[in-house]
Amino acid sequence: MESKIEVISTVKIQHSVDLYKVVDALNRTLKEKDLMFGLALDQEDKNKAIFTIYRT
Repeated sequence: MESKIEVISTVKIQHSVDLYKVVDALNRTLKEKDLMFGLALDQEDKNKAIFTIYRT
């Protein structure tokens, strides 16, 4: 069975210590809608985070 993940949107935002809580809440709430959310620290600017929305 092949799983295909599609990137819907990516945005660079100001990093915040509680930002992961928002991503966690979105993932828990919208997983049945085939949506997944990711958060990564920007490698070039540690004060920025990259927020990504995926369709699974």
